[in-house]
Amino acid sequence: MSGSSLDGLDISYCQFDVEKKENGQLHIHDWQILAAETIGFSESWQARLSQLPTQTALSFAKTHTYLGHYFGDMVNDFINRYQIDPDFIASHGHTIFHDPMGRMTIQIGDGSAMAAVTGFPVISNFRNQDIAIDGQGAPVAPIIDKYLLPGHDFYLNLGGIANITTVIPNKIIAFDICPANQLLNTLANRLNFEYDEGGQIAAAGKVLPDLLKEINRADFYRTSYPKSLDNKWSQTAILSKIEDDPTAIPDQLCTFVEHIAYQIAFAIKQVIRKEQIVKEQLSLLATGGGAFNVYLMERLQFHCAQVANVEVVIPNPDIIQFKEAALMAWMGVMRVENVPNVLKTVTGAKRDSINGAIHQGWKKMI
Repeated sequence: MSGSSLDGLDISYCQFDVEKKENGQLHIHDWQILAAETIGFSESWQARLSQLPTQTALSFAKTHTYLGHYFGDMVNDFINRYQIDPDFIASHGHTIFHDPMGRMTIQIGDGSAMAAVTGFPVISNFRNQDIAIDGQGAPVAPIIDKYLLPGHDFYLNLGGIANITTVIPNKIIAFDICPANQLLNTLANRLNFEYDEGGQIAAAGKVLPDLLKEINRADFYRTSYPKSLDNKWSQTAILSKIEDDPTAIPDQLCTFVEHIAYQIAFAIKQVIRKEQIVKEQLSLLATGGGAFNVYLMERLQFHCAQVANVEVVIPNPDIIQFKEAALMAWMGVMRVENVPNVLKTVTGAKRDSINGAIHQGWKKMI
């Protein structure tokens, strides 16, 4: 998984013990992450990916191919380091454009190149089929929440973008909420930090009321689900409101943390009302890099308490950090078993769909 925060490639080696029932559904007996790590992108690749949306078509095409080879090399290093023999590789790729209204989403990192470099089958393009049948193509995380992490009412993923899943009888609801780590990291970068560790910089700042009010007014927040966000929107609608003033960054970070926590609580409130959820105690499982932000978790618990009796649960570090990489592995399993891995109740598509293009390898085949 390569996320919008550009911190690197998350790689997880997962094992699934599954059974396909007579009705075609998969039953999970057990699963685990056997090995995982994040391999950072070089500075040149960070710059290239961040600037790609404004480059030429030729540059885009070359980058798609080169990134596939780059990903293949990174995966080979991982495979050699852990001495593993995977059945296949499932790759999300790196999102450059996401425009569901235009029936288009692009995750680059050529799967054929990865298969050529690694020799293993590669499954990629996990959003395109859903987009083609009028879905949002996002979020895809609910499929791991449903099958692999049962027992909670809400599932929050705090990656580059925050998204949430709600599991209710006979239905799964999920949607993007607001920008998260991609903007928090951008602000921390301006102080020459890779990220705001634990939210310490934000905690030292103060909320800027006018800025908070302005970014909370963005049109996206008044739109009901299903809905999804594009990285470009985060830059133009939110980050553009911030002046490039290093002395104000702690206050800006503090304000953005408040913004994220408020919007998540508002989203929970929206779901509770719309779906008429009646429950004395609700549980929210928080994953993604943002779950390591202590200050954000404190503000999230505060705002959730204003909405309902919601307990914020933090799982073990591997689930927090590598849930999205494990998600791709699980979507790959579902693709191989020809079971729908993107749900219409989540994306608004015409039907559930089986997403993922298979690029056969030369060491083994699916």
